[in-house]
Amino acid sequence: MTELIGREFELAALRAALAVCRLVTVTGAAGVGKSRLALEAVACARGGPRQAAVRVRWHDGVPVGPWAPAARIARALDAATGATGGHGAPDLASAVRSLPGGGLLLVLDDVDPVLTECAGLVRSLLRDVPALRVLVTARRPLGLGGEHVLRLGPLASDAPPGGRSPAAELFHALAARQGRREEPDHGAVDRVCALVEGVPLALELAVAQLADVSVDGLADRLRGGQCWLSAPGTPLRRHRSVRASIGAVHALCDPAVRTVWRRLSVFAGAFTEQAAVFVCEGAGLSSADVPPALAELSAVGVLRALGETGPVPEPRYLMARAARDFGAERLAAAGESSAGRARHARHCRSTAVVAETLWNTGLQQQAVRLVRDALDGAGELAGFLGHAVRHPVHAETAVETVLHLWFWWAAQNRGAEGAARLLALLPLLPEDSPLTARGQWLAGWLAADADSATARHLLGLAWPAAVLAGDDALVGRIAHAHGTLAWKRHDPAAAAAYYRQAADTVPEHAPGGPGPMVSLAALAVVQAHTSPALAARTARRALAQPAGCHDTWATALAHYARALADHRAGRTGLARRRAQRALAHLGARLDAPQARTALRRLLHHIDHGRPDRATRPPGPPRALPAAAPAVLGTSRVR
Repeated sequence: MTELIGREFELAALRAALAVCRLVTVTGAAGVGKSRLALEAVACARGGPRQAAVRVRWHDGVPVGPWAPAARIARALDAATGATGGHGAPDLASAVRSLPGGGLLLVLDDVDPVLTECAGLVRSLLRDVPALRVLVTARRPLGLGGEHVLRLGPLASDAPPGGRSPAAELFHALAARQGRREEPDHGAVDRVCALVEGVPLALELAVAQLADVSVDGLADRLRGGQCWLSAPGTPLRRHRSVRASIGAVHALCDPAVRTVWRRLSVFAGAFTEQAAVFVCEGAGLSSADVPPALAELSAVGVLRALGETGPVPEPRYLMARAARDFGAERLAAAGESSAGRARHARHCRSTAVVAETLWNTGLQQQAVRLVRDALDGAGELAGFLGHAVRHPVHAETAVETVLHLWFWWAAQNRGAEGAARLLALLPLLPEDSPLTARGQWLAGWLAADADSATARHLLGLAWPAAVLAGDDALVGRIAHAHGTLAWKRHDPAAAAAYYRQAADTVPEHAPGGPGPMVSLAALAVVQAHTSPALAARTARRALAQPAGCHDTWATALAHYARALADHRAGRTGLARRRAQRALAHLGARLDAPQARTALRRLLHHIDHGRPDRATRPPGPPRALPAAAPAVLGTSRVR
């Protein structure tokens, strides 16, 4: 056996469990090295109180029947003792007791094809032979009382500072074993390890490809999938390719579970049970079939549970990449790819619609949580938006999804990300798409701080379409974005005119973007530098808007504007109290980094600025950081 790499903790845990437990089961997904760990633990245990260890492994094609496990164990016992008579199932206990030494460690390896039969057999043997201990490797536990389960995951693929990850260590060791003397590029090796998610079998098959392709080329090819990884000559057929390894799991699943598996392959990121039901049900599968299938797929390592989320706790799942690639192949073979992708796209759009509705009805913190769970990291929305760039057939749905999330990009300082997603998707829209003008406006607004030229160009494209369509809300929001651009080029008069136009044009409660309350707050910020009294009146007008009773974010911006007006008028103490109250109110109700940052900067300036600073003429305006949309036109006080 080759050196066991990256499993020191698991090996110690397994040895400790074998010392005190009569039944230990090592579980994990296909290819994570369950058998290899068990063999290492058995080798370490030799010379201890157990004088004999018998290993029984189920290879490809082993017959499955009520007595198949017993017959195979009997043959192994005969081989261990040199007996030739054989044992039937009822004689196994006697055969185990007849072995020399103080006890027997029975290793049942890869028992998934006969899991139920082995469970009954192990229960009987443990009852009849007190000195017997059993070590099992399978994708799921036997489910017996007193069973100690050690869950084995893939090797970590994240490299520590200045070192290698366990997955990279295994990759280098396998490459050296093949006689490769040159040192592979560490960055490329890390990419390969991340793409195969640290699964040892996939790493071994990936290293076998280095005779024909470089590590960089291997990483590039793995981005398109990994089921093609293969290496002939291994004893087990299911270890000769990733496709065969995952296929062995697939073959043992019920038809309904297989259907759920292939339909779930459209999720590139994490998803909830509700999302899985929406995408999977139909065409012979009821909604009641999906939750049990999720539990089954989680038990065998196809899905990984990520914990619960949302105001009503609901578990989230993430499909292993190899299982997703295999499921996508099965989905295409079943002729369901187009329908599955379309249902997934509709689900992502509906998630964005629900989030915007929550935001517009005052449940803004719930909206933020929903989008954060669905978009950040391995969320389902992030996977869908990335997929839509590569598959233009879903571009319109993706653009609509991004438009519904306008509040996320603005209030969460994610303007650069939102603009980048729109700029990648807008060229893929049909020429006559009604979403084009709205997408150009949002991309221009979000890009106004980082790239004024691009923002001005996009807003210029959106303006005629908005006017011809008679879309007052879009016309007003384009004016708001122009106000931000005017403020950035040090033209407060033009900025005030644009913000005033936006406040007068955008209808109250119009969905799809900020309301007049935000434009009034921005107008008050501009006016505060020349007429604090007028700015205070504008800020009070903003706070009197109907949206003020439920829009925490817009209310915080309006309070910021009023506190700024007080500060510019020399009422520093009042400005400080207003800003502190606004910050406390915001912190208790909404996680909004953009408004929170503006209020904190105002307080910092009030506390550290010179006493006469507020009466000085305003200096050149500055915008928010490059990653944020300049919603207020400025985030710092001059």
